Amino acid sequence: MPISFDLTENARLAQQHFHRMALEQMRPISRKYDEQEHDLPREWVEWYWKHGRGSAPLRDGPGDGFVQVCIQAEELCWGDAGLYLRTPFAGLGGSAVAAAGTKEQKARFLSVFQGDGQPVWGAMAITEPQAGSDSAAIQTTAERDGDAWVLNGTKIFCTGGEGASSVEGGFVVVWATLDKSAGRAGIKAFVVPSGTPGMTLVGVEDKLGIRASDTATLRFEGCRIPQENLLGRAEVKKKSSKAGGDKGFKGAMATFDASRPIVAAMAVGVGRAALDFVHEELERQQIEVRYDAPPTRQTALERDVLEMEAELQAARLLTWRAAAMMNRGKPNSLEASMAKAKAGLAVTRITQKAVELLGPEGYSRKLLVEKWMRDAKINDIYEGTQQINQLIVARRILDYPSSMLR
Repeated sequence: MPISFDLTENARLAQQHFHRMALEQMRPISRKYDEQEHDLPREWVEWYWKHGRGSAPLRDGPGDGFVQVCIQAEELCWGDAGLYLRTPFAGLGGSAVAAAGTKEQKARFLSVFQGDGQPVWGAMAITEPQAGSDSAAIQTTAERDGDAWVLNGTKIFCTGGEGASSVEGGFVVVWATLDKSAGRAGIKAFVVPSGTPGMTLVGVEDKLGIRASDTATLRFEGCRIPQENLLGRAEVKKKSSKAGGDKGFKGAMATFDASRPIVAAMAVGVGRAALDFVHEELERQQIEVRYDAPPTRQTALERDVLEMEAELQAARLLTWRAAAMMNRGKPNSLEASMAKAKAGLAVTRITQKAVELLGPEGYSRKLLVEKWMRDAKINDIYEGTQQINQLIVARRILDYPSSMLR
């Protein structure tokens, strides 16, 4: 059965809803929190927690579900990518719980985002000072102590890590190894609730882009969590070459099959913001883009705009394809990496070209275009760099193991 890329009526209503939210609530404060990087954007956080959750017409129909999640990401990142990442929701930590957690864990850790009370966040802690793109090189340890696990190590570049580690109700999903000699087979994911003794917020990063987002360094020293916080199946054989089998690592990696299409959608949103502004400026200056002119008669500006549009559409279609496959329960590792790689490259090119076409004003802080160029680059880095995702695509197509095409 072929996948249709025509949005359902539900999805169109959701798209319009989130676009209004981005336009009315995010754009007006976009520059403010780019400049005030480490301030909590209270007006956005409190408004979303009070009015934004559950307000969209997300009545799932055929082809909706995860596609609508990507539509939400695109529209809100059209508003502001940094504010989107600061939105009080389960984030990457929630994606990990949804992808690898048990039914009981999903109910326990995700239900707080549906309830009342103060805003809360979820985050995921993977990257370490000595383990970046190679997640299998993780050095943070998890040791069994009776009916508990004890975590020790340091995690860096944790998106949403400040709120998730310090606000009541939040949590951080931490990747750690039970047995370093077992390699990937020794890696498991653990849910650490906010305020857990032994989890310390070391600091937050000063960044080039997505400055409204909190990107944290977390330290774990004798951080003790109960057995039931081991994400997924609890039976683990410690100090074995089959430490939990390879399922623990694969379960954790399955998070990326869900999160990479979302990151790709975020990139599309930033790219569309820049492209929309270019179109508005061309219209203001009464410059027409002739779509029916042959390439040999098009101006350089027309060719640039058409290429930007083509890049954006290709990235969006790849994203929706990966999302639609998730809706159907189909494996989408290849498609998720294709979408992420394409979108990261496309948004980088589109925003740079937008700055170039708008000249000195595009480069100035008078407009948001230079900010979108800065925000764009992260999409080519986190959730697997451009190079890592291209490696994954090549391995999937050629059916090569991870030991090949390094």
